[in-house]
Amino acid sequence: MSDVLSSKFDLSGKRVFVAGHRGMVGSALVRRLAKESVAEVLTETRANLDLLNQSSVDTWMLDNKPDVVLLAAAKVGGILANSTNPASFIYENLMIEANLIHAAWKVGVKKLVFLGSTCIYPKMAPQPIKEESLLTGPLEPTNEWYAIAKIAGIKLCQAYRKQHGSDFISVQPTNLYGPGDNYDLQASHVLPALIRKAYEAKAANAKELVVWGSGKPLREFLHVDDLADAVIFVTKNYSAAEPLNIATGEEVSIGDLARHVCKAVGFQGNLVFDSSKPDGTPRKLADCSNLHALGWNNARNLETGIAETFANALKTGELTTSMRLSA
Repeated sequence: MSDVLSSKFDLSGKRVFVAGHRGMVGSALVRRLAKESVAEVLTETRANLDLLNQSSVDTWMLDNKPDVVLLAAAKVGGILANSTNPASFIYENLMIEANLIHAAWKVGVKKLVFLGSTCIYPKMAPQPIKEESLLTGPLEPTNEWYAIAKIAGIKLCQAYRKQHGSDFISVQPTNLYGPGDNYDLQASHVLPALIRKAYEAKAANAKELVVWGSGKPLREFLHVDDLADAVIFVTKNYSAAEPLNIATGEEVSIGDLARHVCKAVGFQGNLVFDSSKPDGTPRKLADCSNLHALGWNNARNLETGIAETFANALKTGELTTSMRLSA
């Protein structure tokens, strides 16, 4: 953790802009900030702020002058979405982060936190993946467009820190789940996709549930509200050029993940693994020892988190609404 500008940053009385507040991560950050003594949480709609447009971003930032920017805005999706829309994923993410980071520097933002993803790391990086593994090997082809854009965001933060002394940092969350997730099978990640498939299978009294891939790949999952808690903690306690992993340090096979989901949903049929579909990276476990050393290790149990997520999706209508829209 070299190049530390400050060990403590006080959020009290600060104006905090959450970019991407309607997304899964952004909305969790807004919920978490409600517990802080910030002067104001700033959010904006797409109608008033086009993050793909530099002039729009510059004008909004100059008019509002936030003290802190939590950059959670991004175009996100699973393997299918990344594979079929590579230009959209790389272009939109590059533009969003470049516009916001540059404008933050111009208006004198005191702290910026860029949220990346652990998909930035090489496909065959040594496990658990340490932050220094960045750019040491080829990326996973199924999401390289998104990963390259996120790597550029990290480098932007490092460049503005090096050239201008800006207190801009980056964090790399592992796979997320929780309130606000996307249950559209054309764009969802593995966990919400499994929840929807299990729910539909149960409703149809199906005898089996088909899972993409062999079920063998290993992943870790972090509840989005736990991520938000970690981000606020890091905002206050971390200032360095090196990206920081935010994860649980615990992994589960896709097969066991599917079994956890079926238990939470109440589906009792058989699981069938379709090995003709891509597995993606064989294993992706982040080393979160630096985060733990800072003092944060508050992630909830996965089974508990999945059960809470399913119950919340039914209560809010997120799951059933997505099913109707894609029917």
